[in-house]
Amino acid sequence: MRILLVGINYAPDLIGVAKYNTELCEALVDEGHEVRVITAPPYYPAWKIPTNFSASYFRATDVNGVRVTRTPIYVPAQPSGGKRLIHHASFALSSVLPVAKEAFSWRPDIMLSVAPSLMSAAFVSFMARRIRAKSWLHVQDFEVDAAFDLGLLQNENLRRGMLKAEATIIRSFDRVSSISPQMVARLHGKGLEMGRTSEVRNWIDTGAIFPASRQTSYRRQLGIPDTATVGLYSGTMSNKQGLDLAISAAAALEDSRANIHLILAGEGPHKAKLVEMAEGHSRVHFLDLQPNESFNELMATADFHLIPQKAEAADLVLPSKLGAILASGRPVIAMASRGTGLAAEVDGAGLVIPPGDSRALAAAIVKLSDERGLCEELGAEGRRRSIERWDRRTIVRRWIEEMATMKAPFARAPKPTLGAMDVPIPVKDGVPLP
Repeated sequence: MRILLVGINYAPDLIGVAKYNTELCEALVDEGHEVRVITAPPYYPAWKIPTNFSASYFRATDVNGVRVTRTPIYVPAQPSGGKRLIHHASFALSSVLPVAKEAFSWRPDIMLSVAPSLMSAAFVSFMARRIRAKSWLHVQDFEVDAAFDLGLLQNENLRRGMLKAEATIIRSFDRVSSISPQMVARLHGKGLEMGRTSEVRNWIDTGAIFPASRQTSYRRQLGIPDTATVGLYSGTMSNKQGLDLAISAAAALEDSRANIHLILAGEGPHKAKLVEMAEGHSRVHFLDLQPNESFNELMATADFHLIPQKAEAADLVLPSKLGAILASGRPVIAMASRGTGLAAEVDGAGLVIPPGDSRALAAAIVKLSDERGLCEELGAEGRRRSIERWDRRTIVRRWIEEMATMKAPFARAPKPTLGAMDVPIPVKDGVPLP
């Protein structure tokens, strides 16, 4: 098969959607398929583009067998609601020419759009219809709902208009998938019939992330005693995570529980604010985003992991870090309302507490610190679930099988006749010409 993926995030970004886009494309190449990608330059989670990427726009490069074309994008240093809209709109506009060029000249069998960004998805489904390719939208998070529920955008007229546009875009695809049963149910609530949806969750390489000794170089680097209890958050530091609650809980335990330490590892627009908030609290530690080769050691450093998600984010996203947490064989404390996808995944492999409640978080930290046997029991269950539900090979195989099913009844269509508005894109050395 020929597969064109259009998504705003790709390697060398290390976390979030970029990781799954990259690993999916490389796995498809390993299976003998041809894969091309239209994406933005790396910027996440630091929200800053490396200077060495500024000269590579519209030039296709080979990244582990995948042909990757990058387009210019606006990246705000402080991503407010309005600036995020411009950010996504800039990718939607700059990706139009490369997507059209690949569609008409290469003629993929399947055009796969990954949300975020939903703005760029509309043109993907349009081009798929023009060349009679199959279209697939994969929803990693509901960005419109999240923007308003988290208070990034507040105008109700704008919300109604964006939700209407979202529903139109979603219904324009042949297949729409998401990463949890609850998020698939939300697709149905937006008017999509069940026969066109599927759950294709994110994954973890359970051979690369596994239970290991707690006595790591990170403890020595940060001056954490071998006997201390360590809670770890690793990932993006942005508005929806609610990491201020974790710092508040750690501060509340500072006098009574000298053995409890908290590590926050990662990058994001709220990191500076969090560092300032933690000033004077010697048992709250910060690390930068860690490289893949030492990630398992970082995960093993923890006695338990934290997902301090805000209530407003319930079932808008299923945190991608959860798979790695479960695979590490450590329990997790997750802030989630009962009945949400996150609560269902964590129950029995960690503690589920009400979102937004720093006192409940502090109590859960004390509970796991005092009950080592419970930690071991919950961690073992998490490891078992990671192998059963989150294994990378199994999930990638499902992607491939569903793509093959979509393509099977359709022979590749002849190149469409160009109409008055369908002008082919002239290209030289991989660069669209004006």
